[in-house]
Amino acid sequence: MERPKSDFLRQLDKGLGSHQDRQSILLEYEAHIDEILLETSDCSTEEQVMDRLVSRLGSPSEIAAMWQEELSVTPSNMKWLFILLNIVFFGGGSIITLAHNLYEWSWLTALWGHLTSIPTLIAFLYLFFWALLGYEIGKGFGHGGRRLLRKTFLLALIPNIVLMILTVFEIIPHSWFAPLLTKTFIIACIIFTIILYPVSLLGYRWGRNASI
Repeated sequence: MERPKSDFLRQLDKGLGSHQDRQSILLEYEAHIDEILLETSDCSTEEQVMDRLVSRLGSPSEIAAMWQEELSVTPSNMKWLFILLNIVFFGGGSIITLAHNLYEWSWLTALWGHLTSIPTLIAFLYLFFWALLGYEIGKGFGHGGRRLLRKTFLLALIPNIVLMILTVFEIIPHSWFAPLLTKTFIIACIIFTIILYPVSLLGYRWGRNASI
């Protein structure tokens, strides 16, 4: 039953043409085909095996078309999109914090009170943002996205590090973050920062598998 595998990969290779990640894509699909072939003991003909491969993975032409389409989503655009989103997240939080401490607006005081009462929810939403970062890169770029994920993560993390430095050295007054800035909260922030990359990496692997 090796012929269906070789035919599938040959057609996929032809469809991918000069795709920059052609070899890694072929290796990835070869591994998945091998897994499927282990489950084809009930198939009596090569045609049935090929039908099983197509039903599980899609036809070689469909797969090639999908990967060619992914080239339209450039790594640079994806990287700067998530960096911008993280800056917006921190920028929005900084503006709210600054305005709350400079102006006595009742609606802003109420908003600040609501936000400081749900730090755990905000933290988990932020974790979801980093998981989404990994997922979208994994889905969009497959095996070739690992380096992009690492580079995007390091650049997007800059606002986090800057804020931590400004707070630790009290360039930003600790009173601005009351009642959040407790020892427990600081420890939680450190832990969450440490696990951001593993969370992104898990999202990346999930997205990479979802692209197949």
